[in-house]
Order: sequence, then C-alpha cells, then structure tokens
Amino acid sequence: MDLTIIIPCYNEVENVPKIKKELFPVIYKLAEKRSVEVVFVDYGCSDGTLEALKEVCDEVAHPSISICYKEHGTNRGLGAAIRTGFAAAHGDIVVTTDSDGTYRFEEIFALLDCLKPGIDLVTASPYHPKGGVVNVPGYRLVLSKGSSLLYRLLLNWKIHTYTALFRAYRRKIVEKVPFQSDGFLAGTEILVNSMLMGYHVAEYPAVLYSRVAGVSKAKIMRTIRAHLRFQWHLVLYRLRLSPMIHGTSS
Repeated sequence: MDLTIIIPCYNEVENVPKIKKELFPVIYKLAEKRSVEVVFVDYGCSDGTLEALKEVCDEVAHPSISICYKEHGTNRGLGAAIRTGFAAAHGDIVVTTDSDGTYRFEEIFALLDCLKPGIDLVTASPYHPKGGVVNVPGYRLVLSKGSSLLYRLLLNWKIHTYTALFRAYRRKIVEKVPFQSDGFLAGTEILVNSMLMGYHVAEYPAVLYSRVAGVSKAKIMRTIRAHLRFQWHLVLYRLRLSPMIHGTSS
C-alpha cells in the first residue's frame, strides 16, 4: 500500500453520510496515482456506526482501494484506536483524520504535498498565522490553544499546534515512535516524542471547522489533566537534559 488513511470512530453514525459524500471522492482521486487503504477503527460504538460504514463502503469497487475495519468491544479511548490503526496500516505514508470532517477531507491532498523529502511528519495547524478556526466553541479553543502554547514554550516555538489529529506520517514514525496514552493526549504525545527523537516536523496551515453532526467525545477535565501531567514530565526531561548539554559544551 502506498497510502493508509486511518479514521477513528466513536458513535459517529450521523457523520457516515458526510464520509460518503466528502471523503470517498477524495479517496477515488488519490487512487488514480497510488494504492489507498482505508482503516476505520470503531472504538466502542453503540449507535450502529460500523454497520452504517460497511453499508456505504460496500458500494466501493476499485482495484486500488481497500477498506479495513477494526473494532474495540469497549471504548478504550482515541489513543488506543490510533494504536490499533497504526498496527493495521500497510502504507508507506499514513494519514490520520477525524471522522467528523472538522478538517476538510479534501485537504488531504495539501497535507500530503507538505510531506516533502526530509520531512517525516506533517501536522495540521489552525493556530498557524495562515491557518484559521471557524465556529468552534470557545471552551474547546481555550483547551487546545492553551495546551499548544505551553508545548511551544517547552519544546519548539516554531510549531503552533500540538493537538491536531489531522496528520501525515512516514512509516518510520508509525513504527518507531512510542506513545503511551489511550486518550486524547495520544496525538500530542506522538508529535512531541517524534520531535524529541529528532524527526523533522512541518505544519500545514489548516482551517478547523466546527462539528456539524454528532457531539464531541473529548472529556475536557480528563484531557486537561493528561496534558498537564505530560507537560510536567516534559519539564523534568528538559531539566535532566540541561546539565548534560552544559557539560558537553564546557
């Protein structure tokens, strides 16, 4: 497989028509030049999402497109779904995207264009000066922008957004970069650990739109606590690293 697209889903039956209307034209276009594997990860749905997806995907008939379904019997979290998707992926390039289309599926083309030679990971960045946000609830922006600001201070000021799921990874990131979180922290953890391991990251200035159907699955306080714990571990890591750097340079 040249390209794998991983789409975690948790009670997203209302968004299946949107996936059919907006994602599959993109997949067909991508398949003109490469083989495309789509991995849907149902991580504990109870509303018939997987059955609705299978009904839609049964209509897909293309020699360069394959569709795979993975299912968690219970909701183990978004991070666990990403881990399952990574394990199932065969593509040299792996894209992760939200099932609700808050980052437009058609932007996958531009995301992939940013994955130039020497770049290992491209992350969507609505907080980039050339990015944007449309009608997203303020409380979600406070969490996301506040967390990204702290990661910028702790790690790399040039990266503006640390919390997006919409990304393109080279296979070596999927295979070599560890992450522990089973929750919403996972995407940030993958990005931070990739940077700490020396992989090269680029941003795609994207527009983040509000969800049209269904409801957000993020547990706000749980996610805040997870970010704060991870940021504290990052502070401790940098403090341990600092004497080593000064000792090497002296």
